[in-house]
Amino acid sequence: MITSFRFTNEVAIITGAGMGIGFEIARQLAAAGASVVLNDIDEDLAAKAAQVITEAGGNCTAIGGDASDIDFIEKMVALAIKKYGRLTIAIANAGITLFADFFSYQPAALQRVMNVNLAGSFFLAQAAAKQIRAQKSGGSILFMSSVTGHQAHQNLAAYGMTKAGLEMLAKSLVIELSPLKISINAIAPGATVTERTAEDAAYKTTWSRITPMGNPAAVTDIANAALFLVDPASRHITGQTIVVDGGWTCVSPSPY
Repeated sequence: MITSFRFTNEVAIITGAGMGIGFEIARQLAAAGASVVLNDIDEDLAAKAAQVITEAGGNCTAIGGDASDIDFIEKMVALAIKKYGRLTIAIANAGITLFADFFSYQPAALQRVMNVNLAGSFFLAQAAAKQIRAQKSGGSILFMSSVTGHQAHQNLAAYGMTKAGLEMLAKSLVIELSPLKISINAIAPGATVTERTAEDAAYKTTWSRITPMGNPAAVTDIANAALFLVDPASRHITGQTIVVDGGWTCVSPSPY
């Protein structure tokens, strides 16, 4: 039976969702009936994003702050409970990309990438799972990986390392979370047109040329996969990574 996404009575936290992929996931979840706690490190951006969703008829609450901070993660969970009474979905979308040559990569940059991409995702999953366990409700957790966790990309060794780590984390947590009826998966987007990547005038042309499907992803392509994985009807899928890249990792030509 083919069903459309329905998230009535579901409550989600989404980090890094002020724009781009995270915002589109939040928008689609709210449109499908979920209540959403929308986070971005930029408080004003989070507020504006939540307002757009609310004005379209969705339930959305903004919270600005650093998604790699453990105390702030606990604050997000507490807000979800205060506003909506429960938590059933956590999407660790926040991440940073710091391009740098391996030979000149600095310790502070490496630590920041690891804190946001790995530690922030790990501890959001932990906090969400504790809450879902207490509710005995089941739920879904989703990590945002990248094709750079599958294929080497120039000047992104540290970033790719963290993304590959997230995919292994999703596999590992199947052991702890499956008895609680919590699915945990990852999405690995390829080149995607967002507000940030659109700043590069050559981005869409370059990636259209080297992507087998003939164009980079739109944010809707990634969000569609995200909603599929966190839908309660998909809960038997766990420990998996879906690559959404128009076939790029099958051939992997460099954009340079």
